[in-house]
Amino acid sequence: MRLALSAFFVAALTTLAPATQAMDPRFKDLNGDMVADAPTKASEFIDPATLIFAYTPVEDPAVYAKIWDGFIEHLAKTTGKKVQFFPVQNNAAQLEAMRAGRLHVAGFNTGSNPIAVNCAGFVPFAIMASKDNRFGYEMEIITHPGSGIEKIEDIKGKRLAFTSETSNSGYKAPAALLRDKYKMESGKDYVPVFSGKHDNSILGVANKDYPAAAIANSVKERMIGRGAVKADQTKVIYTSQTFPTTGYGYVYNLKPDLAEKIKQAFFSFKWEGTALAAEFSKSEPPQEKFMPVNYKQYWQVVREIDKAMNVSYACK
Repeated sequence: MRLALSAFFVAALTTLAPATQAMDPRFKDLNGDMVADAPTKASEFIDPATLIFAYTPVEDPAVYAKIWDGFIEHLAKTTGKKVQFFPVQNNAAQLEAMRAGRLHVAGFNTGSNPIAVNCAGFVPFAIMASKDNRFGYEMEIITHPGSGIEKIEDIKGKRLAFTSETSNSGYKAPAALLRDKYKMESGKDYVPVFSGKHDNSILGVANKDYPAAAIANSVKERMIGRGAVKADQTKVIYTSQTFPTTGYGYVYNLKPDLAEKIKQAFFSFKWEGTALAAEFSKSEPPQEKFMPVNYKQYWQVVREIDKAMNVSYACK
């Protein structure tokens, strides 16, 4: 499945200077796959006694710690390591943890993948997909019934909830859409507010705290599936092209045999009857397995959006 750029993103690329996308000097990419190469010296590899795993902070970390329990046990059994779930509160904390060497295996959200790759040495190798290899989600701009918002232009003069500046569907894609297709500038034509997480934005709209929000529809579908929000509490006024979902991978300097065992754990995990399957199969397409991917191909559309938004991958 190839993800194509929407016309407005292509047009934006012809008028904006490209973003700085240089990989941090501490990493090397000699084979051109756009991710950090493994070290060449044995002394530079790490072999932690306990692997730290973190899932992207899109929803309540306490809820997701339980959902990932079965996979954590499988990862521990496959690698022969203790594995600890790290409940990160925001994207910045997750990125910093891997960059500082405190996070070894992770699922980074769509928009954070390029930053994690270039600044933290993240090597994504898998995404969730259906049994027949369908994957992805769409960015939606939602409102609540009775808001008076029926189309994108009706957001003018109102608040629009984003999640965080590193989020693809929660900020970068919708901000580029409003600017380049609808000629609506943030802070001038609408008031941007940041909720921190997709579930905060969805609940904020459902409870009428926000008149509108940009969200990932996969998160909304899972929340509806477990009763956290009702379907009729929100309505959709825009749906985007399909984007890749959360990317799963490891930090570049793990010992090669350990990195290989981590891959094996993802691809040998039996989903049937697990809490992971119960939660993620609520999406459309259902997420029912881990599918191999490569960063260079699958995140091309995200890198192009970053160019359109003048996003820099310079590490702070």
